[in-house]
Amino acid sequence: MSLTPHSDLRNVSGLTELESISIRIFLQGAVYCWCKNRRDEWFSLRDLMGGDNFYWEGTPLFALYRKHEGVSADPVKSAGQDGGWMLKQMISEDARVFETREGPMIREYRWISESV
Repeated sequence: MSLTPHSDLRNVSGLTELESISIRIFLQGAVYCWCKNRRDEWFSLRDLMGGDNFYWEGTPLFALYRKHEGVSADPVKSAGQDGGWMLKQMISEDARVFETREGPMIREYRWISESV
């Protein structure tokens, strides 16, 4: 993935190693489903885990909400920001190649598929 010069990767703290790994595997599955079904479309964490998928309880992502619950004024927003950083990290380490761009208050990605 090519990142813009002002694009950093950040580690999300406050999770166990198992929670972090589980979240990244969960996000990778969501990304691969998106790429299979919506080829050439841009996506963000909001597209994968927002809207109809906003209810994270019972998923690995719920650890992000729990981390901010009672600490942050808006734990949903804070968990979403952490999720966005984790998605970016996962994509940067993925075997597939993605392009990226900045959207309104989010980062978006698109899989660059190989020509067949």
